[in-house]
Amino acid sequence: MYELSLLCPEDRVDVLSDALDALDALSVSVEDADAQTPAEQALFGEPGMPPPKDGWQRSRMVALFSQEDAAQEAAVLLGAQDFFEDCQLLGIQALEDQDWVRLTQSQFAPVEVTSDFWIVPTWHEPPDQARHIIRLDPGLAFGTGTHPTTRMCLRWIAQHDVQGQRVLDYGCGSGILAIGAAKYGATTIDAVDIDEAAVTSTELNAQANDVQLQAGLPDKAQGQYQTVLANILATPLKVLAPLLCSHVTPGGHLVLAGILERQAEELKAAYAPWVALEVADAQEGWILMTAKKVVRSA
Repeated sequence: MYELSLLCPEDRVDVLSDALDALDALSVSVEDADAQTPAEQALFGEPGMPPPKDGWQRSRMVALFSQEDAAQEAAVLLGAQDFFEDCQLLGIQALEDQDWVRLTQSQFAPVEVTSDFWIVPTWHEPPDQARHIIRLDPGLAFGTGTHPTTRMCLRWIAQHDVQGQRVLDYGCGSGILAIGAAKYGATTIDAVDIDEAAVTSTELNAQANDVQLQAGLPDKAQGQYQTVLANILATPLKVLAPLLCSHVTPGGHLVLAGILERQAEELKAAYAPWVALEVADAQEGWILMTAKKVVRSA
């Protein structure tokens, strides 16, 4: 395997990516050429906010080729193009053969939710202290348990009695929250998402964990549930307030995540007509907000 490295300005990234693809590069990656220097620029904004800009001022592009002569030919052909002006060839080097599957897997270790509740990739043995286990590998859909919002939701499930409940996981991603509810005894579980890939991922993950649930698009959610879980982001959570609250049975619980600490008051205000949200957990700048729906007297 051979690595071709280029330095280019922001406005050349797309055309160079297309050109490298046409030259049969096996893969192309782009990173900030000024990373970890005083000139480093943040490309991604906070969740729910647009990015501050579309690209880095200077990007380092890395293309992989199976043969050295293919990498050399790509460098020569790119250098002859008008669009390569202001770009620079950094070099071509051979990469050591590695077990890329094993290397990738080594980056994903078991994740602790509570002392006896763990998320464990299929290539790992569960920790000795694990009593409740979700088997989950990184995949197409969001939610492998590494993000604080996912862990807080799962921790809430572990610390509350969902035995025999009807549960809704709205915006299910990988289905991890629905699977967690099933592991703790929920008996009727609907997991919904606007992304069909997430629905498929949820179904496959449920099978791998030997749990029963119903996955589908949002119209699959029907009626009321004792627990409604939604780990999305603050802006869609505000829009969904009336819908999510309508799915909570009187006396039931609403559990929301994907919220930054500074967004707590706006979420409280958005949900105030239906429930009184409170901060139930916090981790790494993120919060979990929950409410119990009041039982109205006749």
